[in-house]
Amino acid sequence: MTVKKSFTIRDIASAAGVSPATVSLVLNGKGEISELTRARVLEAAARLHYVPRLARPGTARPQTDAPGTIRFLKIARHGHTVNRDHSVFISDYIDGMSAEATRRGYALEVVSHEGQSAIAIAETLALAPVSGVIALGTEMAESDIRVLQGVGRPIVFIDTFFDVVEANFVNMNNEDAVHQALARLRQQGFGRIGFVASHVDTTNFRLRQQAFHRHMGRLGLSVDPGHILSVESTPEGAYADTVAALTRGIALADCYFCTNDVIAYGFIKALREFGIRIPEDVGVIGFDNLPLGATMDPALSTIDVSKRKIGNLAVTVLDDLINAAEPQPPVKILVGARLVARLSDRGPADPRPVPQAVRRRGIAENA
Repeated sequence: MTVKKSFTIRDIASAAGVSPATVSLVLNGKGEISELTRARVLEAAARLHYVPRLARPGTARPQTDAPGTIRFLKIARHGHTVNRDHSVFISDYIDGMSAEATRRGYALEVVSHEGQSAIAIAETLALAPVSGVIALGTEMAESDIRVLQGVGRPIVFIDTFFDVVEANFVNMNNEDAVHQALARLRQQGFGRIGFVASHVDTTNFRLRQQAFHRHMGRLGLSVDPGHILSVESTPEGAYADTVAALTRGIALADCYFCTNDVIAYGFIKALREFGIRIPEDVGVIGFDNLPLGATMDPALSTIDVSKRKIGNLAVTVLDDLINAAEPQPPVKILVGARLVARLSDRGPADPRPVPQAVRRRGIAENA
């Protein structure tokens, strides 16, 4: 049997090409260390799956007067997706966690980490007086998952999913969701279906793009590489990138499935600036069912996944881990999706009349 090696500060120093003292300063957030050196040390620590000594499994934990506390880690590593534009769905996660935590007798605390490494977050958990942890994994890499998992506390990750990582995940079923969106567009009579992807690296974005290609083939539809557009994940960034693409003169598909609603907002704004009508000229479907989509003109068709249900299930899984008498196998749960059909994707097969006019909105009106 192979014994897993526990890496030390000296191992990190060797991998990063610095002294052990420098590694210690970086991991403890001290000293005047250059950003380049700091990044090199943190990358080496993550690559080696280093876990702070105090946080290693089996370490004595401090006594606490609040044994029934669950900590939710709202982690924004780069802030491209965990930001004010996505605050609604994060609030839904918290609502679901809070209701189930209260029902099971736990207190729920929310701690935000912006721009911090997984190592730094793990350090704060080492002596935290909590029974278990739920981490928002939206912007987390696989190495980050492994580092936090090594803290030794019961932990569940939401809004991300890794098949081959032995950790507990509760996430949306991206495969099911994308299939529903594409089946809807085909049913609406669209022949050329495009995809608005994002070059921002998140697991869910990547899973949706992979699912798009798989299910286009499954539904007998062909993918035109020219109909795949990659944009930033903020509404301003998606708008700017789409304007740049339209200025270059790209050939548009008949309709587009957008990676999420926020991207759809920016995408639609750019189309309208170029006189392209929704849905008469181009149909659009989003993902997330954010409130703004229902008030748009026309209202945005989208995919809805119950974030409250995901939060609820995360607490349920965590409670089982906290109270288990022996180590448990990883639990990976995917929550199904529901298509919310509105007006933005009406196609040639839709018997209902299209509104007489879809107002063209320019930059000033949408700012």
